[in-house]
Amino acid sequence: MIRSLAAALLLSTAITGPLNAQDAVRSKPVALPVNDATPAPRDIPYPGGVIRLEVDASDTMQRIFRVKETIPVTTSGPMTLLMPKWLPGNHAPRGQIEKLSGLTFTADGKPLGWKRDPLNVYGFVIDVPPGTRQLVAEFQFLSATQPNQGRVVVTPKMLNIQWESVSLYPAGYYTRQIPVQATVTYPEGWQAATALRGRKSGSTVAYDAIDYEALQDSPVFAGRYFKPVDLGHNVTLNIVADDADELEAKPDQIAKHKKLVDEAGALFGAYHFDHYDFLFAITDEMGGIGLEHHRSSENQVEPGYFSKWSDGTALLDRNLLPHEFVHSWDGKFRRPDLLWTPDFNVPMQDNLLWVYEGQTQFWGYVLGARSGLFSKQETLDAYAHIAAKLDTTRGREWRPMEDTTHDPIISARRPKGWSSWQRSEDYYNEGLMIWLEADAIIRRQTKGAKGLDDFARAFFGINPGDWGQVVYNRDDVIKTLNGVAPYDWSGFFAKYVDSTTRDTPKGGFALGGYRLVYGDTPNAFTKAAEGRNLDQSFGVGLIVKGDGEISNVVWDSAAFKAGLVTGAKIVAINGDEYSGDVFKAALKAAKPMQMIVKQDKYYRTLTLAYSGGLRYPRLEKTGEGEGSLDRLLKPKT
Repeated sequence: MIRSLAAALLLSTAITGPLNAQDAVRSKPVALPVNDATPAPRDIPYPGGVIRLEVDASDTMQRIFRVKETIPVTTSGPMTLLMPKWLPGNHAPRGQIEKLSGLTFTADGKPLGWKRDPLNVYGFVIDVPPGTRQLVAEFQFLSATQPNQGRVVVTPKMLNIQWESVSLYPAGYYTRQIPVQATVTYPEGWQAATALRGRKSGSTVAYDAIDYEALQDSPVFAGRYFKPVDLGHNVTLNIVADDADELEAKPDQIAKHKKLVDEAGALFGAYHFDHYDFLFAITDEMGGIGLEHHRSSENQVEPGYFSKWSDGTALLDRNLLPHEFVHSWDGKFRRPDLLWTPDFNVPMQDNLLWVYEGQTQFWGYVLGARSGLFSKQETLDAYAHIAAKLDTTRGREWRPMEDTTHDPIISARRPKGWSSWQRSEDYYNEGLMIWLEADAIIRRQTKGAKGLDDFARAFFGINPGDWGQVVYNRDDVIKTLNGVAPYDWSGFFAKYVDSTTRDTPKGGFALGGYRLVYGDTPNAFTKAAEGRNLDQSFGVGLIVKGDGEISNVVWDSAAFKAGLVTGAKIVAINGDEYSGDVFKAALKAAKPMQMIVKQDKYYRTLTLAYSGGLRYPRLEKTGEGEGSLDRLLKPKT
């Protein structure tokens, strides 16, 4: 004890002196004050009047958008113009500033210089000369010509305009206070769809003036092969495709999409739009997207959405439209208070994404079942697959689900080598499982009289027709839940949202009359999700592509313990060249298998010890008659 105390005193003395012998001769700069030139947004009208935005989108080969923006001004001196940085629906600073090029400014016809704000590279500072009435900005947005440059938004057959990529806005104002009138020139003969309304003259459409916030929230899909379908309730399915035959849908397929709109209205009790446009691209040429907006959504699926409806290959794509449609209520109309921002420069805080995205994921699958886009069995299969996948997420042992809401900012959806340990955006599907359990609790507490439908109507169904935003916090969610069915909702969320856990929340299954089990045959949803891969993440802990390349290794699984890694390639198993059938046969044999694996330019021989066979998830009924989960999925109209 005496020796330990002496050592501690010696250490404390040592660390109060110079850090090293050279400390006395090291130069030491002093931090300069930070001078952020970007003015804070104010909730006052932009004094200059209506900004005119002209976009030439006719170049479908080099894929260059050419922009001219005329900005009226009333005062001289420094002015900052911003390209949107923090993008709603992306939950992160994803503005593609690197693609803005050729920027010039003129004031009443005379060239002006500009400087980029070094603290905010999305900001351009101009010194407006006295007497100037308007500034003209001209630039190009160089959209991706290859997927490695970003999402492809222009092809020879279709395009997607996102206004944040082709416009600047004056700093210092809430974007809802900045009026803009946009005009777009499209390729000859193309048709365009957007939540905006306007007048067409030849290949040019002049859209009605609208505030900049609503403009950013109203993207465009346009194409050579285009077909609008009326779904009722002022909702239109605007289909654009690579080929004309992809536009053709059978009457019963369209009927299911119409029922989706009906069922959403029955669920929420109100529509929060004057009109709504599904922007729906059937393509393998334009980049994938599923992005919510208040009066529209951007959606991309692979070819075969209608033509391969019955064979199951497009099954996963049928969840996209219900999910994005629900966002009109959950995420756009009702929005977490720290996710709402007055402009696109103020950082967003993503903490409540387990409501914004998690409950949307929940209602997306429910409405898919109620509308017939999914059968009831397909929906149960999806739940089984989701829960089983979440069970492989060992990262919940160290990282609470709440923390995954920051992943859009932390990782920006970049590939992860150990995703089951790192975790990803689990607030989507783990949020679904939490809300599934919440529904079952409400039904139990009220003896079947109420369910999460009652929460949805009370929380999202207010103010019919309102397409502004009403913000909320966690206390608002808990208060509304308690108004539906009193319960320890605060403790419920503390357990599942804020704490580390070992297991996926499955109370919705148990209370709803089901349990998760495993067999050697994939269910319909797992089979569609597996595609050409062999997904045994539920058992041995591997997903392997058709050529033997490993696309995922589950942390601490048998595959992990054998030394396998994402990106390596299985060359042979037990002396036979790799194929999916060879691997399945080895798994069924339930014996240790010898593998030859190539990783980079190196070969290894290793032993994979695993005796669990093939494992695929499904839900099994636990009782007789109709349970609360069965009742949840029943149509309301």
